[in-house]
Amino acid sequence: MGFMFVLTLGLKSWTPCTNLHPLDMLSELIKSGNSSSNLRMVQSHGSRGFRLSTSPHALSFHSAHIFPNCPLFPEEFSIVVTAKIPSIPPKKNEYLFTMVTKRSKHVLLGLRYSENKLHFLFYSPQQASGWQTKVTFRGISLADNQWHTFVLAVSGISFSLTIDCSIPLEVVLDKPFPISLSTSDSQIYVGSRRRQKGFFTGLLRQLALLPGSDASNIICPSARPRLAELCIPEVLKELPIKIDENGTHLKYPYEADMKVTLGPQPQCTDSEASKFWMDTSLKGLFLCNGINWIPVLERKEKLDYVENYQNLATISETMGLEIFLIPEVGHFAVMANKNPQPGSILYRWTDGKFTTHQYFTTYQAQAWKHFTIGKRIFLALASFEKNEDGDEFSVIYKWNPKKLKFLQYQKIKTYSARDWEAFYIDGETFLAVANHREGNNHNINSVIYKWNNMSGLFEVNQSIPTSGAYDWEFFSIGPYSFLVVANTFNGTSTTIQSIIYIWLGNAFRPFQSIMTFGASDWEFFRIKDRFFLAVANSHSYDVGTQALNNLYVINSTIYELNITGQLFEKFQDILTFSAVDWEFFTLGEDYFLVVANSFDGSSFSVKSVIYRWQGYEGFVPAHYLPTNGCRDWEAFTTKTGSYIMYSSAKEPISKVLKLRT
Repeated sequence: MGFMFVLTLGLKSWTPCTNLHPLDMLSELIKSGNSSSNLRMVQSHGSRGFRLSTSPHALSFHSAHIFPNCPLFPEEFSIVVTAKIPSIPPKKNEYLFTMVTKRSKHVLLGLRYSENKLHFLFYSPQQASGWQTKVTFRGISLADNQWHTFVLAVSGISFSLTIDCSIPLEVVLDKPFPISLSTSDSQIYVGSRRRQKGFFTGLLRQLALLPGSDASNIICPSARPRLAELCIPEVLKELPIKIDENGTHLKYPYEADMKVTLGPQPQCTDSEASKFWMDTSLKGLFLCNGINWIPVLERKEKLDYVENYQNLATISETMGLEIFLIPEVGHFAVMANKNPQPGSILYRWTDGKFTTHQYFTTYQAQAWKHFTIGKRIFLALASFEKNEDGDEFSVIYKWNPKKLKFLQYQKIKTYSARDWEAFYIDGETFLAVANHREGNNHNINSVIYKWNNMSGLFEVNQSIPTSGAYDWEFFSIGPYSFLVVANTFNGTSTTIQSIIYIWLGNAFRPFQSIMTFGASDWEFFRIKDRFFLAVANSHSYDVGTQALNNLYVINSTIYELNITGQLFEKFQDILTFSAVDWEFFTLGEDYFLVVANSFDGSSFSVKSVIYRWQGYEGFVPAHYLPTNGCRDWEAFTTKTGSYIMYSSAKEPISKVLKLRT
């Protein structure tokens, strides 16, 4: 940082040369002809200052430039300095400025500092020797590589120093500052006393003289006391460039110190203000403004192509998968495997690949849901079949951080459960299960459970009638919370209403019905200020009709919220092949939807498709991905890049695909 100080000498009237306007010595130096080649603008800790060349004579001007009408130095004045001084060796002195006579080379006035002192020097004609008087302020730290602003004020025999608008330090002399100190035929040197020894090595932002007043009363208090301003050269306040007929170029040689933090995103508070952070995935450079990280340079990633990254052999066909992150542990992928023996597997991302981490005993597992309650981490498993004892339960597992495994926590009675959805409303945690059928009856209740903090268990909160429920999707828009169910089959037809519910009065109530065709998944997403719901329609079937292959080749639909009409309206139909899942993801500034096409009426080897958002055109096909019985898509990002992964319900393999940009 730097420092600012104001030296004020006396508060008496200054005659006959009264002038109470600040005299900006640094700006006067800039006006001199040699300044552009001898001043280097430097930005440090978010503020600009000048680094001086090592040519003392080039960094000077005649005293008459600031005293054009009267050569007498004011009896009372303040000198304001804002500077950033690096550490200097003990006993070394550096000058901030001096006023030197041209003929005798006497120092009429000067300001210098050492490791822990500030010295104000002035010529005293009253002394017998006619030599300098030195005023020393001890026990101060200026050479700490920080910005500081100082005010030194003198009135007669009284001298005071105010540092960063703090309590002033006082020094009283036996004799006053001279009443009639002549500046005739003198030169002001900035950063030196006319010679190389003691040359100023820091950054100078402010150097001003205020006749007749203590400048600390003007600039203090200040929201930024280390950078309090009396008069800063305009060139330090604006961008260091100028534009003319020859183009854009620097007004002065310019540099900026920049310390860049790499790795995970650090905190951004006042103490980190003006610091930079580069994210570990090389997506950009960010600047801390004291509150948030503001992007300065961002790499605009564009999806180029998709490549096969890992073929993950699974113990059986996989009905669903869930990818999640446990802080300080890593990414995990848990599979809902079809066969009861040996069950389902949890994989851990290790050295850029998924490796086996834990086995679960499951019974036709359909889906997993990861969620947290405070610092506790859970997985909810949706089971489709009964266990060997004839009981039908879905199970909630809790993460044990010592064993680094999930342990069984709570069993919940379900009926051919297809899906769990976890969500939070007003600080409460809920779980919704999609009960698909009980025996041959598809028209049964699905249940919403609420976490009881006292018992530490989930308890029934609300039952909702559903028809072959396959999926729940929770979303919020402003202060409103919604839950939409994918109803698949009512016992006679897949052409049925799926319902959007809204949270009102501590319960979900019907909000809107949408006709769907064997709906198997809902995906909510937002693009800027627009809200969308995409349904995956798996097939169109009515009992008694002849089975046709094209029953599986049907439209899946994207709906957009009409905020004025307060309803979701059809936005776009997309032809799909027994779609069973949508996954929304972003890459750079682009938005994508990938669909899980599972069956075209004759083959399970069907291409799934990545669609790119094209604004007015909606979603357009971007990449066709060969899949076999594709059941579920998940998108995730690690330090090594961005990926999508799909599970297959027809072969014991899941694939990780890398998104190349």
